[in-house]
Amino acid sequence: IIAILLGMTLPITPVQILWVNMVTAVTLALALAFEPTEPQVMRRPPRDPHEPLLTGFMLWRIGFVSVLLVMAPLGLFLWTVGQGATLEEARTIAVNALVVGEIFYLFNSRYLHQSSLSREGLLGSRPVLVTIAILLALQFAFTYWPPLQQLMGTASINAAHWGLFALAGLAAFLLVELEKAIWRQRGNDVRR
Repeated sequence: IIAILLGMTLPITPVQILWVNMVTAVTLALALAFEPTEPQVMRRPPRDPHEPLLTGFMLWRIGFVSVLLVMAPLGLFLWTVGQGATLEEARTIAVNALVVGEIFYLFNSRYLHQSSLSREGLLGSRPVLVTIAILLALQFAFTYWPPLQQLMGTASINAAHWGLFALAGLAAFLLVELEKAIWRQRGNDVRR
């Protein structure tokens, strides 16, 4: 949307958006179904039946995470194009940055309120780790397998780019963890 509003070249094509939605919905969303409940969940008061599903807190979290997950793909796309990369390379980088950011956010999503910076938060669920491995294999095929390159309009990228994705994803992960800590410290009822 930002690219369209600013009259820029699209950093991700419609078919690439479809790819991201397909592979992350099938893998990451399904992995959350196998997650154990958050500690202390039964100690929370019940939700008011008149309360909307999307509370102020949830709208805030959706907006905050959306901005974080868009920054790296858009920034890396613009930087890569500025360095003289082809449009296919820049788009491949943008898509992979988005998917890696979503992988990191999966770890944040394990606990809505509690910190994910723990052994259980990072390594606690085998289905999540298996799912991430499957998703990364799909992304490697998306990036390096010639039939998918042809279909998706992608190009091979170097290993240093994967390091950038990991750093950007880690930064987003830590910012969400900081946001959770601020909510906990302030003692706010995050359902509002």
